[in-house]
Order: sequence, then C-alpha cells, then structure tokens
Amino acid sequence: MLRGEGWLCTRSAASHGPVDIIAARGGEILLVQVKSGQGRANREEKEVLKVWGKSFRGRVEIWKFRKGRRLEKETVFSKETNAK
Repeated sequence: MLRGEGWLCTRSAASHGPVDIIAARGGEILLVQVKSGQGRANREEKEVLKVWGKSFRGRVEIWKFRKGRRLEKETVFSKETNAK
C-alpha cells in the first residue's frame, strides 16, 4: 500500500519489536505497527512507539486489519502535534 503511494519501505515481518514498517517519502518518516484480528497495542507499547517517533522525528501509526472491515489507522505520535 505504501509503496503504491510513493513511499520507500522496509519491514520486519512477524517481528516482536515495536515497529513493523519504516517508510520514508520526501523527507517524511512513517513508522507503523501492524495489528490483526483481536490484536491491540497497550499503553506501554504506545509509549515505546512515541519514543521511536520522537527519535525518528516522524509519525507513528498503528494499523489495524480486522476481518471483514477496512483498515483502521491510529496516530500514536506526530512531530507536528507532539512537539517538545
């Protein structure tokens, strides 16, 4: 999906790390954690993702793929909204 939108991507499939996809486009960085089925990110995982977002100065999203539904995206960190 991201490559189709012009992003340069790398992924860590089936990883147990905080970030599944790192993408870049035009100086912008996007970090994605992918969840499927009933998978959810807890508060601690979201805090770790925020640290990654700050370190990369990028946007962090959790993408939820649910059976029979469309993709749900949750922004966990964005340098524009969390500048400090």
